[in-house]
Amino acid sequence: MHFTSEQRLDGAVIEREFTLGEIPGILWTPGSASASAPAPLILLSPPPLGLRKTYPRLVARARHSAADGFATAAIELPGSGERPRWPAAEQARADLRRAMEAGKSVSDEIIDALILPLVDKAVPEWQVALDALLSLPEIGGPVGYSGGVISIGTRLAVVEPRISAAVLFAGSFVPRAMFEEARQVTIPLHVLLQWDDEGNDRQAALDLFDAFGSKEKTLHANMGGHTGVPQFAGDAAVQFFTRHLK
Repeated sequence: MHFTSEQRLDGAVIEREFTLGEIPGILWTPGSASASAPAPLILLSPPPLGLRKTYPRLVARARHSAADGFATAAIELPGSGERPRWPAAEQARADLRRAMEAGKSVSDEIIDALILPLVDKAVPEWQVALDALLSLPEIGGPVGYSGGVISIGTRLAVVEPRISAAVLFAGSFVPRAMFEEARQVTIPLHVLLQWDDEGNDRQAALDLFDAFGSKEKTLHANMGGHTGVPQFAGDAAVQFFTRHLK
């Protein structure tokens, strides 16, 4: 892990950009004088729009989390932002746009092509990032995961034992294969669902929530579109992590 920049945000948060091989990322840690002990870590997985485009939302969540004593980190997803273009992913997105613009239902083949290769590439990268982040003296366990592309979070919850709890955003398409993986998830979950999300299959999100094998799982559904998650829903997510990571 190579740090490329550092700045203080209002004195309360230290923000450092880094690279991990070809993967760019951002780490936020509490900057107050009282933050002397290693902080628990929350992985903030962005949507596949690029870190720069989603930075305002990510840094808002990082500030909120730092106020409660959490470190947070985000990495660029494969094929997003400044990373090399991924022709197969771009083709899948083009097929998705054509289907939606034509008013057609999105086929399982398009969903699989869009999501499954992304999960296969992103999850091992998150594990490599987690290795590097936990080697830093200012960061300790336990670890939480918070993010969109719910299939990435589902896979990580199955294969990564260092993740103790997860907040998942039900705003992306779900391949049928992920339902079997969801049954293997056992960590506590807090799932956010925007009821009127124009690009999300609400029933698939509800079915996935039902499939999760966790004994503790909460579905927090609110009216509104994809980007309309209310502030109190974010507050509830931080309270969830405080219960399980502290």
